[in-house]
Amino acid sequence: MGDLLGYRDRFPILAETTYLINHSLGAMPAAVEERVLEYARAWNTRGVRAWEEGWWELPLTVGDQVARIVGAPPGSVSMHQNVTIAEAIVLSCFEPGGERRRIVYEEGNFPSVRYLYQAAPGFEVVVAPDDEGVAEAIDERTLLVPVTHVLYKTGEIQDVETIVARAHEQGALVVLDAYQSAGTVPLDVTALGVDFAVGGSVKWLCGGPGAAWLYVRPELAERLEPALTGWQAHARPFAFEPRQDYADGAARFLTGTPNVPALYAATAGYDVIEEVGVARIRERSLEQTTLLLELLDEHGLESGTPRDPARRGGTVAVRVADHESVCSELAAREIICDSRPDVGLRLGPHFFNIDDELRHAVEQIVELTRPAARPGAPRTPAPSARPRA
Repeated sequence: MGDLLGYRDRFPILAETTYLINHSLGAMPAAVEERVLEYARAWNTRGVRAWEEGWWELPLTVGDQVARIVGAPPGSVSMHQNVTIAEAIVLSCFEPGGERRRIVYEEGNFPSVRYLYQAAPGFEVVVAPDDEGVAEAIDERTLLVPVTHVLYKTGEIQDVETIVARAHEQGALVVLDAYQSAGTVPLDVTALGVDFAVGGSVKWLCGGPGAAWLYVRPELAERLEPALTGWQAHARPFAFEPRQDYADGAARFLTGTPNVPALYAATAGYDVIEEVGVARIRERSLEQTTLLLELLDEHGLESGTPRDPARRGGTVAVRVADHESVCSELAAREIICDSRPDVGLRLGPHFFNIDDELRHAVEQIVELTRPAARPGAPRTPAPSARPRA
């Protein structure tokens, strides 16, 4: 752990908080400020010339950096505003026709993804209880299988390998949502054989909002023509031709004007993740989540997070009564986490957190969940000290 502590000063919020919400919004690297200023200086001094000096290619050059993190080949990842748009682009490549119009996913899929497929006309949605149920539900009628690598509520790693094998056996395509894994759980989209993968920068990649990514398997990409498209996807965008002529590779999945400032900001997080390495982050994450589960056991608190390290992502859920109130009180004590219905609190430490912060957080949860500390009852004054590196 010692060598990882050298990264703490790159994340300013750690000086004032016990930041355990990296599964929701990763701590901001200090370098983000300089990257955003770099964008502003380019706009200020270069004006429209900035487009031809790098802005126009950002969705692909930044995509190549993400590709290195998730095991994708160069030229196979494009950047978008959010995962909903990325998955909508995938969906727009297909029309419901004949028997193959089923979309199969798990009950624990993220709501935004579920809303997209439920609203798509002409498709039949099948919701399975879990990853095992997804594999069982895939048949010759299945077109797409948009599943999650790590479930957002519990931090469970799903059996993607079995799902991919079953899908391909039946002629279906897999769309992997790696939002809760990329940056903390090793991911190799090429080795997994997924047809599409999506994710974003908000969480473990510490890249902030507005920068999501879409991977398309290269041999599949050249056969697809997304209906959700724009001029960046044209082979000759500045010819301003009246009809779409799709570009090659990842570019054909682009749409309109890219979110340039978000892409500038995101690279600061990607740089740190690449420098540290996801393998090292994973090793540290397993130490952290194991410690959290041991501390919860010690104090008689329940968790819905898997005990098997091979099935556990970077988040630990804690079942407590009045979880929203407890979460708010923890924030008042500068312990930042979040809560979800049917789950309780979610704690998401990253490689820059220290063990004493985890102990401190659990101690405060225990204190706040004792009968005398529940909402409406007198509380023990919050301690003024917090762990520091």
